[in-house]
Amino acid sequence: MTRLSPAARREEIIAATLRVASTKGLANTTVRDVAAEMGTSSGLIHHYFTSMDDVLAAAFEEAAGADLATTQSAMTACDGAAQQLSTFFASYTRTDYGAFQMWLDAWAEASRRPALGATSRRLNVGWQKLIATTIEDGIADGTFVCDDPDAAAWRVMSLLDGLNLQLAAHPGVIENDLVFDWAMTAMESEVGLPIGSLVRPS
Repeated sequence: MTRLSPAARREEIIAATLRVASTKGLANTTVRDVAAEMGTSSGLIHHYFTSMDDVLAAAFEEAAGADLATTQSAMTACDGAAQQLSTFFASYTRTDYGAFQMWLDAWAEASRRPALGATSRRLNVGWQKLIATTIEDGIADGTFVCDDPDAAAWRVMSLLDGLNLQLAAHPGVIENDLVFDWAMTAMESEVGLPIGSLVRPS
């Protein structure tokens, strides 16, 4: 095996973990699986990570953290709070089946794997804060009216994720487009915008 720096080796382990998890799920991904994917021994994995929980947390951070950063960057480039909220929904990657399935795995494992649980909680709050901060900005410039931006953000996030759970668990029960329409309608109601003000994803 090629000699790599510790940082590069960790990244290689994380990449292999994500490849395995994409087919087996986070809960069923083991040190042995990752080692086999890399063509190495389990001992190498343990040399760089203290536990499988830490491996999974790092892998989840890599995937979910990148999605959050992409959405945050897209929103920052927008002009005005309303456009930022529209962009939030347009770039909300947790509606993608693969990305949402990884979140489902992380939530399911959170109580059994402390490192993974802490990572998923922190990133979940990061998504919620994107909404709450945007609402606060809209209130400040007179675009929005909302008594409790944090609560509004959690309600909309919960609706959006709950609808996505239905899509993931029961395909065909509701239409994909309705997920965004219902969640964005709820958002408009939360911030005092006329229904239909936010641009629905095409």
